[in-house]
Amino acid sequence: MNAAAAAGAWDTITITGIEATGFHGVFDYEKRDGQQFRVDLVLHTSTRLAAASDDLRDTIDYGGVAQAVVQEIEAGPYDLIEKLASVIAERILSQFSPAAVAVAVHKPQAPIPVPFDDVIISIYRERA
Repeated sequence: MNAAAAAGAWDTITITGIEATGFHGVFDYEKRDGQQFRVDLVLHTSTRLAAASDDLRDTIDYGGVAQAVVQEIEAGPYDLIEKLASVIAERILSQFSPAAVAVAVHKPQAPIPVPFDDVIISIYRERA
């Protein structure tokens, strides 16, 4: 284990505003009509090898990560965005192998009967 891992101090790769149409929600019309979802990610990893090599193979391909997130938004449907956040986190951890990932799922068109800007579910998951 390197010193950063031992201290819990990881570098981060942050991707914000990944957007796609999903069909998630507890109401039938949400699953039928769909709506825009937005996802923000923070991947905790070491970038030392990539910084030394300047080679994409030595880091997490954030283009691939963004495509995986869109695929998960478009999959499902799920009743809850908590489930969507969890599915995204598990896929990122298994496919791209960061030490940990923070996922925020935004549902700005949530069916709330009062004025609001956004609903955001945020989770943090570490590799087992």
